[in-house]
Formats: sequence, structure tokens, C-alpha cells
Amino acid sequence: MYLLDTNIISELYKFRNGKINAGVKAWLAEILPSETAISCITLSEIQTGILLKARRNKTQAALLNEWFKQQIIPVYQQNTLPITAEIALMAAELHIPNKMDINDAYIAATAKFHRLKLVTRNVKDFENCGIEIINPFLD
Repeated sequence: MYLLDTNIISELYKFRNGKINAGVKAWLAEILPSETAISCITLSEIQTGILLKARRNKTQAALLNEWFKQQIIPVYQQNTLPITAEIALMAAELHIPNKMDINDAYIAATAKFHRLKLVTRNVKDFENCGIEIINPFLD
């Protein structure tokens, strides 16, 4: 099983215009959607991004919001992992010694707790977390 980082979910939006990274597209073609999960933190990060986009470009934000509500939330309804007490404590342990971004710490702790491989472009953000990391991006 795989935990998809926020940047992977964001990359999915590029399917609409055919600009998705070739490596991500190839990796996604090799797995089943049922083999993937996201953190509730990813939902928050995407929604935050849409709200910030609305301050600058309401039309683009509306398109992003429609995609998010129709394509992402329904697909991951059953595979969105919550922040439990155990995950929150693990995240704190990752956040303090490494000065890791707290959202990244929650995502890393979620992957660690559930023994999932984390799929992300931001490999350096998750080094020394004790989790397996996959970077499908072709740069």
C-alpha cells in the first residue's frame, strides 16, 4: 500500500490538460487506486491551496474546487487516513528533532504508523523518518 503525498494529488490535476509528469503517469498506471491512500492533511493542504488561489483567480479556483470535490474526495472517501492520537504523538517526535514541517510530520507519521510507502516528489522533506519513499517524478 502507498500513501500519496499532496504533491502527487496536485499532479493529478494535470491529467486534464495532458501535462502530468510522465513518471507519475507511468507509476499510477502500474497500481490500483485501491492500493493508495491519502492523509486527511492532504485534503486540508489542497483545500487551503484552492482558497488561496481564489484570492488571486476566482475562475481557476472554481475549476480546482470542482475537480477536488468531484474527482479526489469521492475517490479517496474510503482511503483518507485520519490523525489518531498515536499518529499525532509520532508526528511530534518527527517534528521536533528534525524541525520538519508539521504537516509533513503528520504525513510521515501516518505512513509510518500504517506501514505504507510514501509517494512524493519531496524526498528530502522525509529523509530520516524511517519510512520507505518513492519518487515517481521524471525531472
